[in-house]
Amino acid sequence: MTGPDIPQPRDNTAQVHLVCGLTGAGKSTYAEALRRDLQGVRFSIDEWNNRLFFMDRHPASDFNWFYDRVQRSCAQMRATAQQVLEAGVPVIFDCGFTDRKERQIFYDWAGALNRDVALHFVDVDIETRWQRVRKRNTEKGETFMLEVTREMFDFMETIWEAPGLDEMTRYGGRRIEI
Repeated sequence: MTGPDIPQPRDNTAQVHLVCGLTGAGKSTYAEALRRDLQGVRFSIDEWNNRLFFMDRHPASDFNWFYDRVQRSCAQMRATAQQVLEAGVPVIFDCGFTDRKERQIFYDWAGALNRDVALHFVDVDIETRWQRVRKRNTEKGETFMLEVTREMFDFMETIWEAPGLDEMTRYGGRRIEI
């Protein structure tokens, strides 16, 4: 996937790329294509949590259980990504970034490292996203990490905060429809 939707680095310095969007938007697929195009390293919250925590979760685990582990994984991802950036390689974070507060943690981190951020907002209508999630749940293919129920899907809709125009402008935001 190349072309106008994927920004190229402004120069040869490493960059931080944040891929945000709702469940089923195609963030992981997009982030992987971006990783290949930029020859970078992708950090996927679903992959990290699947390997580190999902096997320990109780069926009644709630959002707070997941959220705590997301925060721990993201902190370790940033620590590892700093080393990758120091090696001159771009990093791509596929972490959903549910709201501005979550994205701000990464903006502040990148700013402290004097690194530019490129925001990629994968924006797809709700019907298409739900169909993708149902298909992923059934097929359990390459991007399947956890069965997403309709209740989980709908809950994420209620807490989602899309990037505003100011945020998109400040961080070179690209709106992606796939």
